Amino acid sequence: MPSSAPIGLITGTGLYELEGLEDRRTEDVTTPHGTATVTLGTLAGVPVAHVPRHGAGHARLSHQVTPRANVAAIAALGARALVSTTVCGAVDPSLELGQLIVFDDLHFPSNRLADGSLCTLFTGPEIPGRGHWIYELPFGAHAAGLTVRDGGVYGHVDGPRLNTVSEIAQLAVAGVAAVSQTGGPETVLAGEARLPFALVGFVTDHANGVMPELTPAETLARLFSESAGVFQRALRSALPVIAAEPGPPAGIVFSL
Repeated sequence: MPSSAPIGLITGTGLYELEGLEDRRTEDVTTPHGTATVTLGTLAGVPVAHVPRHGAGHARLSHQVTPRANVAAIAALGARALVSTTVCGAVDPSLELGQLIVFDDLHFPSNRLADGSLCTLFTGPEIPGRGHWIYELPFGAHAAGLTVRDGGVYGHVDGPRLNTVSEIAQLAVAGVAAVSQTGGPETVLAGEARLPFALVGFVTDHANGVMPELTPAETLARLFSESAGVFQRALRSALPVIAAEPGPPAGIVFSL
């Protein structure tokens, strides 16, 4: 019998509501890290807990997103796993525009949130289960028959500005496949919350300096618009697979 515990979904630019979500209801979940508004319902027959990280109409830019509250709220609702989506810029020139990529590694050396604080749920000695998250197989991949790049290093970059040619070149040397401005904290926090986790990207452009010419603005706008539909199709296909077998938590937390 299917579990009633939800699968957490955090979505980004352009994807603020889930089409086909049944029994929709909204709940404000208060956590030690703030309050997050979560939309609950059933998608493709699977209970979900959805947070659009930027808010309706993209009210919050990347540096105004509240990843600690978002992940903590989803965990507090008893989620069995978490899937995050992000539009991203390709650093690997072999990635095609409009392509999906499921990441399997992380480049986030600062490990800090936009306000400068360390990226962790373990903010005090009273936090139960606190410890050191170890980057061991931090991502899960459920392609569910979709055409995706299976694997690649996700590079977290600070916003709201985009990166310079020199900065992107440094990331390329580090092996980064694609970048965006929100996935790093969600990855770390999902690991600390002991949630199975997958981060799925949709390539909207080639990052600065990757190609001889910048991705045209009209192409970028078109792909931003198309990304929501692609992600929704991907989620509807993947959710039953994830619900049937969420897999292990993302990495391990070594507690003393």
